[in-house]
Amino acid sequence: MKHKTLISRRFFIKNVSLFTGGLVLACEVGTTEDTNDPKKGNGHFSPNLFVELKTDGELILTASRSEMGQGVRTSLTSVIADEMDADWSLVKVRQAPGDDAYGNQNTDGSRSIRTIYEPMRKMGAMAREMLLTAAASHWNVAEAECETENHYVIHRTTGNKMFYGDLAEKASGLRAPEDPKLKSPEDFVYIGKGLKSIDVSDFTSGKSRYGLDIKVPGMQYACIARCPVTFGKVVSFDKSKAMQVPGVIDVFELPRMEKPFGALGGVAVIAKNTWAAIKGKEALNITWNFGENGSYSTESFMKELKANVVQKGKLIRAKGNVDTAFQKAESLVEGIYQLPHLVHAPMEVPNATANVSSGNCEIWAPVQAPQTTRQEISDFLEIPLENITVHVTFLGGGFGRKSKPDFVLEAVALSKKSGVPIQVIWTRSDDIQNSYYHAISAQYLKASLDASGKVTGWLHRSAYPSITSTFMPGVKHGAGFEFQQGMTNMPYQIAHQRFENGEAAAHLRIGWLRSVYNIIHGFSVNVFADELAVAAKKDPLEFRLGLIGSDRIYPSENKYKLDTVKLKNVLKKAGENAGWGRSLPEGHGLGIAVHYSFYTYVASVVEVSVIQNKLKVLKVFTVADCGIAVNTDTVKAQLEGAAIFGMSLTYYGDISVDDGKVKQSNYHDYEMLRIHQAPEIEIEIVKSSDIPTGIGEPGVPVIAPAIVNAIFAATGKRYRNLPLKVYGLI
Repeated sequence: MKHKTLISRRFFIKNVSLFTGGLVLACEVGTTEDTNDPKKGNGHFSPNLFVELKTDGELILTASRSEMGQGVRTSLTSVIADEMDADWSLVKVRQAPGDDAYGNQNTDGSRSIRTIYEPMRKMGAMAREMLLTAAASHWNVAEAECETENHYVIHRTTGNKMFYGDLAEKASGLRAPEDPKLKSPEDFVYIGKGLKSIDVSDFTSGKSRYGLDIKVPGMQYACIARCPVTFGKVVSFDKSKAMQVPGVIDVFELPRMEKPFGALGGVAVIAKNTWAAIKGKEALNITWNFGENGSYSTESFMKELKANVVQKGKLIRAKGNVDTAFQKAESLVEGIYQLPHLVHAPMEVPNATANVSSGNCEIWAPVQAPQTTRQEISDFLEIPLENITVHVTFLGGGFGRKSKPDFVLEAVALSKKSGVPIQVIWTRSDDIQNSYYHAISAQYLKASLDASGKVTGWLHRSAYPSITSTFMPGVKHGAGFEFQQGMTNMPYQIAHQRFENGEAAAHLRIGWLRSVYNIIHGFSVNVFADELAVAAKKDPLEFRLGLIGSDRIYPSENKYKLDTVKLKNVLKKAGENAGWGRSLPEGHGLGIAVHYSFYTYVASVVEVSVIQNKLKVLKVFTVADCGIAVNTDTVKAQLEGAAIFGMSLTYYGDISVDDGKVKQSNYHDYEMLRIHQAPEIEIEIVKSSDIPTGIGEPGVPVIAPAIVNAIFAATGKRYRNLPLKVYGLI
């Protein structure tokens, strides 16, 4: 299920006012984005305050997206600063609270830059034009004779200069332009350059405030014992030993909120400090009713998925007739690809501080979706949105987990019941064992080759529990937006294609994790393409170029269109950068993968060695075309991070369940890549003047298949299932 947010082609100024001795601008912002989120459909546009210029020249710019290390606060505000011709050294960044006034604030789907790049440019351009007008009026000259540079307005004829701060009051009395002129790209000072994070000093000095840093007068702490089986319920509990733990104040049951982002429920321990809350939780004796998910086993479920994908499934899309292509084929190739459940496991566990008092609610939390959080609280407390304040702290990682504010609702419910501010803290095992999980999946692919090695038919069946099951229990088939993540939007020029979906019920809470279903489809399609190249006796890179076929642009409902020229370009460049085809030592191999996701084109070549059955990834060469790279430093870091993230999933990613209970509990059994395992990573960002696309997620899907394909090149062994640790390679 999707929704479309209507675009406003202009940004109508609602007011221009003097604020703390300076200039503040407010405007409406809009987006053109189709969203893949079945929950979010209530977005609307309302006045936003993004620019505050003080009389001393300090420029406070508002960031409306959550910062979790991806550099979004720097990127978004630098766009405003560039259009203002502002001095970056005078910029301060203010984090927007959760409020519809700031437009869509959901920091997920790699959408932050691509959806509000143009609105932020216009905000800066509006401010610049008002400052120009103010200076021209002061000098009694034509505006056309004036220009701006580095926080000054300059009169070209006389050389007179006026500092922005000195113009703030005069500019505040002016009417703002509705359609300000934007800079030409060749005049950009910050956009497209490598600007260091404005927050890096606070990050490295410990000044940044994360959710767990929040302290509120009178605050108490809470830990919750949740059922180890999804949606299980409390039958009874003995709190006597928990109450004996020094510092424990109270113990009571927290009922489940039966809504997608509601609290799972359980038994809450309220204490004077975190340690007491944790030890009190450990001392509880609880009898659970595990419910219908108590028999869930990932091992047996994977067998069901495999059985489903080798049978006819629900038709999603078809072109031509694959049965005819298969009958006429010179040869046929088929394979089944399996990926397990995954979990986000960010370094900072879920946490939230809530103060519910006198019909109001104030929240401090590391959330990716502050407006969704605010709406969920409003629904639960049955109070107006205007009575709810959501302060967005820094996030110590998110990857999609913190888009779901269930942990915030827990703090709200406990504060309401206790009558004091409550900080809810999840332990690492809470996070890994009670999360929203990336879907377990099985993929079946079959293709036909003619005598020349050309692919004539392509069948792809996919079976996995859908994200929509979280919103509509009982769903057994995927959703259209999920198939569009690397399956039905596959840009291969093949005459006969068929895409089907097998049944798969959900037994865990299924949610979006960085790159979502692009992970499973990107893996199966890229590994299968490699297998086809081998069957056709062709070079894997050249074979992929042939699969992509002629230069063409796919039609689209929005401004982003899939361009095969760009896809082939990143593929070729990755090969060139890696020295594709070069001679390698024995036991070494190069593997390649290419994928289009979040409107971005990414290809990676990976060099590996496999010596005595032990894998080492030596180097990763990634090329990305993301339109104009607003901040090249951030884009590079995101792609480097995607490589490490992808390697972790490839090596270790596996959430396994037995008797309904997640087996993994911490980083010792849900492992992450260690520093000594990190390869050299070389990034190339294709220079472009096109509108920005997504960058936080597109680098992930290519990593696992490139590694698997490289292992084959090195050893002749093909791995279709992840993680690789089960084969003893790691």
